[in-house]
Amino acid sequence: MEIHVDPDKCCGYGDCVLAAPDVFDLGDDGVAFVISGAEPSLELAQEAADACPVAAIEITP
Repeated sequence: MEIHVDPDKCCGYGDCVLAAPDVFDLGDDGVAFVISGAEPSLELAQEAADACPVAAIEITP
């Protein structure tokens, strides 16, 4: 599974970080990113993607 945060869409709300703090973090620029080495379940990744108000998270199986 691959998780991608589109930096052009991300507005830095941080809902993904709240939903999956071991998977996502916010950079100094306020844009979310996937933490290196994170291997979440598909369910957790989807929960974080669903929490994003601007649909900036893409999950590829």
